[in-house]
Amino acid sequence: MATTDRPKARQSQLVTTYGVGSLFPAGDQSFMICGIDDWDERSSPSIEEPRLARSMGVAHFRGPSSGRSSGDVPAVRFPEMHYCPNCRRLAPFWKFNSKSMTCDAPECEDRDLTPSRFVACCEDGHIEDFPYFAWVHRGAPSTGGSHLLRIETRGASSSLADIEIHCSCGVRPYNLEGSFSRMALREIKPCSGRRPWLPGARDDACGKPLRVLQRGSANVWFAAMQSAISIPPWSSPDAKFVTKYWPMLQYMPDDPLRDTVSQMIAESRSESLTVQGIVDAVRQRKGLATTAAPTDDSLRDEEYRALVDGNDGASLDTFRCIQVAVHPAIRRFIGQVSVVPRLREVRALAGFTRVTAAPTATASPAIAKLSHQRVNWLPATEVLGEGIFVRLDESVVKGWESESLASLRAGALASAIDARNISTGDVAVTPPTARFLAVHSIAHALMVELSLDAGYPVGSLRERIYAGEGQAGILLYTASSDSAGSLGGLAALGQAASFARALSAAVSRAGWCSNDPVCAESGPSGSDGLNLAACHACLLVPETSCEHRNIYLDRVTLVGWTDGTNGGLFDKIGAIT
Repeated sequence: MATTDRPKARQSQLVTTYGVGSLFPAGDQSFMICGIDDWDERSSPSIEEPRLARSMGVAHFRGPSSGRSSGDVPAVRFPEMHYCPNCRRLAPFWKFNSKSMTCDAPECEDRDLTPSRFVACCEDGHIEDFPYFAWVHRGAPSTGGSHLLRIETRGASSSLADIEIHCSCGVRPYNLEGSFSRMALREIKPCSGRRPWLPGARDDACGKPLRVLQRGSANVWFAAMQSAISIPPWSSPDAKFVTKYWPMLQYMPDDPLRDTVSQMIAESRSESLTVQGIVDAVRQRKGLATTAAPTDDSLRDEEYRALVDGNDGASLDTFRCIQVAVHPAIRRFIGQVSVVPRLREVRALAGFTRVTAAPTATASPAIAKLSHQRVNWLPATEVLGEGIFVRLDESVVKGWESESLASLRAGALASAIDARNISTGDVAVTPPTARFLAVHSIAHALMVELSLDAGYPVGSLRERIYAGEGQAGILLYTASSDSAGSLGGLAALGQAASFARALSAAVSRAGWCSNDPVCAESGPSGSDGLNLAACHACLLVPETSCEHRNIYLDRVTLVGWTDGTNGGLFDKIGAIT
């Protein structure tokens, strides 16, 4: 019998891995997470990050319900097409015994149903069942009578050619060979504009070509995420107090504000709060609402300035960044190293794409919406952790950018990206600068090296890259949403001798790859050809660790050519013991 237990997932997974519109596997069943206008806001805890909320055009964020006593995150069954493993009947699940999700044929003895393995998606985020009926009846005249579908596997192999669709009307069976090709459904069926994650919503007018995918495939759902680090003044205990009581404080005139705040502090008996700090935080919050919404670039600029300036504030501040000494052996390359004993990151889900991931959360009109009606919040999750901030010496980076290797490597990737944009017609991808290639590549090399001593696996680390004009910074931090993200092992490696050894070892490892000379000398490779010298044996890290989907990497920018000519950014660094 089919299980009646509710499928379970961690709260953070319902934003990052199994967010709205994604397919959630639960044993032998498959569900799709519904849009946020079907979520119960009363059971979804509020998450505040004013800068990010203003940037994304919402009032605040909410985390998924815990599902204990406060309700569940709603979901619907998808795909709708199921089959019986015994009689092989293929039909929507409601044509079987939908209450127990079993086959009601006498000979099947209540066998559990199996959801269809295949779905059809378009690049605008729509999704529907694989069109089995249209697939088997293509080119055949429409006839009356019953049309009972069956899915048969010949068992000779696991290939699509051995999976056949039959119909009781007598039409010739068709196997599924070729169904995964890019235009396999062009002459069979266009996109219907279906949005099953929004129950009751009308289908969009679409008509774009459908792509057939396996329902468990990674490209069925790509999250379009935006995130921000809480920085002063929004990270202080005073600002958190204002956030907690903002529904009341936002309407209070300036005159009675100070007296009211003073009374509230006295009642709270908290020694970390100050009247002036809270009054200033209220004024800053009110001022934020009257200014233009910040862009993602401006949010990053503010974070970069906060990391460079540092903050050794109150012990309860969620952002602490303390500059430490730089080892003399690496002072030529590194302008600043800061340990970050405490930080808070909020990650919000802006939407999602299918088939092809969008370059950014705001770059493409193909990003699917999370709700049918307009709501003033978005789903998000927050993590507390620790990390290391590294700022490369600007004069060294600028000097390297003027060398021939920098322009050659950036130009090679730019040419490959231009060719990709023309051939695919997908969302245009902007080529990265040589500065970004080098900064991003050293971040990956450092992540792998630091994980060996920090006590965290690489998958528990994340990066934030600051490589805009005049910037050359890396924040490497823990990404765990539980206490394992703040054990202190990563920040401890920011001390002068420890970090110098880690940087030297990271560059040394980048100088050789077990796939060389193929890795170092090959052209554009990897996902969509958006990498140069980078593979799973050297620079690639788990997808959860890289904010750029493991693209725009090239270790040649770090160590230079294998023959020693045209040096990389770090080719002169020596071994440090």
